Amino acid sequence: MSDATLPDWLTVRRGAAPLLLCMPHTGTHLPAELAGSFRSAWLARRDTDWRVEQLYDFAAELDATLVRTGLSRSVIDPNRDPSGASLYPGQATTALCPTTTFDGEPLYRSGAEPDSAEIARRIDAYYRPYHEAIERELARLRAAHPRVVLYDCHSIRSRIPRLFDGLLPHFNLGTFSGASCAGALAARIERLCEHPHYSRITDGRFKGGYTTRHYGQPARGVHAVQMELACRGYLREPEGAVDEHNWPAPWDPAFAQPLRTILAGVLAGCLEFARAG
Repeated sequence: MSDATLPDWLTVRRGAAPLLLCMPHTGTHLPAELAGSFRSAWLARRDTDWRVEQLYDFAAELDATLVRTGLSRSVIDPNRDPSGASLYPGQATTALCPTTTFDGEPLYRSGAEPDSAEIARRIDAYYRPYHEAIERELARLRAAHPRVVLYDCHSIRSRIPRLFDGLLPHFNLGTFSGASCAGALAARIERLCEHPHYSRITDGRFKGGYTTRHYGQPARGVHAVQMELACRGYLREPEGAVDEHNWPAPWDPAFAQPLRTILAGVLAGCLEFARAG
């Protein structure tokens, strides 16, 4: 697929630096032919990685490349294994084509859940174009640089009892237990996330999704990490349950700025690591 034929929901912004940002869950678009299948549009969008594209908008100044889907993750989740295999066996999670929210509520009207033929159609229409774009950009960057960092951008509400216990740390770095990147890169990011007002963990509940695990091949010069942020670090997250009146929280640049400053340092550190290769 050429740039001229990219679907309108897929954004590819090319840069020359050895850094690729992927955003698989920041989209909210529900294709017209599917919108009526969901119990509500808000429910289908509730688990979006809200405002992440705004949080990282400074990456353009670093000449980083961006691949972002504008589709809601409820349509298809491009950070899941296309085979449907669970990334976290034995733990609650959502599927390639989710049928429930993070909290376990049904997404679809009764009888409207996607069957195997519909899932295959969505893979062809929505999943493959996103990953083909990632593959093209990685090939382009690797042709120019011996080492490239793929940084997968995520966020999630701070409390979701079905998925994890208690309060999630602010910074959740995933390296697929060290397999998707060099230890030196993980250690650098850990240092840059150290802050008295923020908590962090590496390879905790979130070890990295399909993107990190599939593309992270340190021996071949591609070092992939996932950064899962607790939303309270950059949004005024409600204390209790979220509803369509209080979620997503409005974007407040001043509130988000302290975390943005740390993230700017993290991406700069990723570039330093890549350029030292």
